[in-house]
Amino acid sequence: MLELLKQKVLKANLDLIENDLVLFTWGNVSEIDRETGYIVIKPSGVAYADMKRDDMVVIDMDGNVVEGKYRPSSDTPTHIELYKAFPNVGGVTHTHSAYATAWAQAGRDIPFYGTTHADYFYGDIPCARSLVKAEIEGEYEKNTGLVIVERFTRDKIDPMEVPGVLVKSHGVFAFGKDGAESVYHATVLEEVAKMAAITESINPRVARADKFMLEKHYKRKHGKNAYYGQKPLS
Repeated sequence: MLELLKQKVLKANLDLIENDLVLFTWGNVSEIDRETGYIVIKPSGVAYADMKRDDMVVIDMDGNVVEGKYRPSSDTPTHIELYKAFPNVGGVTHTHSAYATAWAQAGRDIPFYGTTHADYFYGDIPCARSLVKAEIEGEYEKNTGLVIVERFTRDKIDPMEVPGVLVKSHGVFAFGKDGAESVYHATVLEEVAKMAAITESINPRVARADKFMLEKHYKRKHGKNAYYGQKPLS
């Protein structure tokens, strides 16, 4: 079942190692097949070096295992809530990459300081609030997804325009049209987090870059009038 999707999700998970985003088993990638409503996700606690295509776990939107010999990632309920809330999201990546997680532990949004940020994120990268005791002691992973959705809903953030979020005291979730793109965005987010941290260490009083720069750099790569990169001549 969904053999091609399993291979894609395996590759996306292995790219976390290739891109230096995870240590040990500290991360996961999933991708949803919107036609069937099934999600393919990394198995829980299985070392990346040992993973094979058939180790990927197929689940439904209620978290039931449809196919697979392992339990799915413990973060599966978070992924499910994101897919439920964001119908344009096709892939989700979760990491504890060092610089981005440092911002999460500080409970801070990552401010827009420059053009690298603007090329991929249309505004500050938000940090969702910390879960309260009842949320942690209850359906913790599901509630993690819900606090992300809460932040995006409250601030009217489009997850396809700002394809990444921090969760206070936790880590990073990134989005994309598929699993591979979510890994790409997680990689960019980590680099942007690093740049922002260094920027503030050089100038603790630094201000956000100008809004018109954000508009220019984001929209030259995204939207109907984008002109960055190559397009068919005909």
